[in-house]
Amino acid sequence: MSLDIQVITPEEIKQRLASGERLNMIDVREDEEVAFGMIPGAKHIPLGELPDRLDEIERSDEIIMICRSGNRSGKACQYLQAAAGINGLKNMVGGMLEWDGPTT
Repeated sequence: MSLDIQVITPEEIKQRLASGERLNMIDVREDEEVAFGMIPGAKHIPLGELPDRLDEIERSDEIIMICRSGNRSGKACQYLQAAAGINGLKNMVGGMLEWDGPTT
């Protein structure tokens, strides 16, 4: 079963953050990966911990999932939509490899 997951570009996220918009972003990379920097405002929940931390995901009209390349965050979107019934998910295509904005 393939779910239709929407995508968002790193450039679009950067522009929206620069304009002062508050985005609901979840970074699913591992601890050692986020040590190199995360998009400001993103929440860190490693992919393997998602099932146990569903209550930490703020339900909003848009939830942006982020990883290193866009692969794990895509899996996270599919899992959250199929298993948890969460809508409004978007996968950041290209992941942090494509991100050239500020990090924390």
